[in-house]
Amino acid sequence: MHLLAAAVFKKTLLHVVRRLGGPGLIVLGLVDNSLIPLPGGMDAATILLAAAHHEPWWYYAIMATVGALIGGYLTYRLGVHGGENTLQKRLSKRRADQVSRILRRYGFWSISVTAVTPPPMPIVPVLIAAGALQYPRRKFLAALALGRGVRYTLLAYLGHLYGRHILRWLGRYYEPLLYILIALAFVGALAAVYFWWRHKHTANGRRESRPVRKLA
Repeated sequence: MHLLAAAVFKKTLLHVVRRLGGPGLIVLGLVDNSLIPLPGGMDAATILLAAAHHEPWWYYAIMATVGALIGGYLTYRLGVHGGENTLQKRLSKRRADQVSRILRRYGFWSISVTAVTPPPMPIVPVLIAAGALQYPRRKFLAALALGRGVRYTLLAYLGHLYGRHILRWLGRYYEPLLYILIALAFVGALAAVYFWWRHKHTANGRRESRPVRKLA
């Protein structure tokens, strides 16, 4: 039964990978670098597509980087228009101040290093902070391209080298991986509800604490 399930999983996974293709990485990049990121999803897709050997491995690295650049720039623009208020809506004030301080101090390299670092290191706060602090657009895109380019080039090359082993491993451990993904999704949903409640509670508290002005 497990062998049959593993075979079905492999076939389904390869079918999805073939349907996704390089352009699909651009779509994933838009989502992964937006306000609703997919931790690890872009990395896994890049590895699996390179492992399938339908196109040269560097093609998938380029497509993944392009998708990350487009998605990252859109999030950067949200920071430009919303200012630091947008960052504080996503994070606590202490965390927002920390991200802003790191970006002011390290600039280019803070963006590049964050772009290279795998999950659970979040990149969205850095993207928003870069826009909110009016970090130069060209430097921002260059830093993001460097970080994401290094990351996806390495992942695509690993997928090219160890593709068969990766697919075999996924087929063997599909069941625990599925349970882990479900658990992560459940925890993520709870965290989202908690942060939404905390933000709403804090906003209500601030409104109640404001002094009421008496009309003359």
